[in-house]
This record gives sequence, C-alpha cells and structure tokens, in this order.
Amino acid sequence: MDEVRDSFRSSTLGWLRGTLAGIGTILLGLAGPAVMIGMAGDWGAWPLALSGLGVLIFLWKWLQNMGAKYEVTEQRLIIRRGIFFKSIDEIELYRIKDVRMNFTLLSQWAGIGTICLTSSDETTRVGDLVMRDVEKAHARREDLRRLVDAARRQRGVREIDMVHEDI
Repeated sequence: MDEVRDSFRSSTLGWLRGTLAGIGTILLGLAGPAVMIGMAGDWGAWPLALSGLGVLIFLWKWLQNMGAKYEVTEQRLIIRRGIFFKSIDEIELYRIKDVRMNFTLLSQWAGIGTICLTSSDETTRVGDLVMRDVEKAHARREDLRRLVDAARRQRGVREIDMVHEDI
C-alpha cells in the first residue's frame, strides 16, 4: 500500500471561527452565561436553553467532522466515512480533472477553505467531492494538484476536452 502523505479531517474549530454559522453557535453558547451574569431580570430558562442549543450544534458538527477522514497518497485520495458504519472510497489521482478551492473572507482569516474535486471516478458521479472547512486548504490543494500531475505523467494519461458546437 502507498505511504500516506497527508491525512486530515474537516476542522470543527476552524468552522467555529471561520463561518457565520460557527460564530452564531459561539454566541448561542455564550448567551446563557452572559445573560445570567450581566443582566438582571426574569429571563427564566431561555438563556440556559440557548446555551444548550449552542452546545448541541457544536456536538453535531463535531460528529459530522469525525465521520470523514481524508488521506492522500502518491496514487490516490482515500475517503473514510462513518463512525459506526464505515465505508472507504478511493479516487485514483490520475482521474481527477479539476481541483478547486472556495473560501469566504471570514474563512480566509480563519485559515480554512473548501476543496472541491471533479473526477471521472465513480465516487464523484453524482457531483463533486466537497471537503469543507479544511485547515491549510491552499497548501493542501497545491500538493494535491502536484500529485495529480505526477500520477498522470507516470501513467501517461492526458486530459482531452471535447466541445460540441452546433452548426
């Protein structure tokens, strides 16, 4: 088996500090203590309920991120999914057609991004493979792109774009 060059998961902490949903979750989690400490009044159980909701959202996102692990070797990208029921998908690097990265201003500040892969592999038949909230996304994208080029050269694979023009 190939040596693993990089192994990563989506970052829950990156999601918290790099997305509006993450920042909203932090504010929900802090709502209870802030209201109870800073403001007097009869708020009832609402502050505690808001904090509990923030914690539940955080735990849900953490479980989602723990459920997918990405490993990059010289020849393939391995996607391990699941916590209780596991599946393993592999994409041969020479089959990857496009490596794209998306990020917002907020996610740039947090150092995370979304890497999208388009390939001719069965794994991406339905749509692109999207890896969200990836730390060091720019560097990982560049490494992946270099490995794709090397795998194509090694196998002698060339990409040909066919354009159909109506006459």
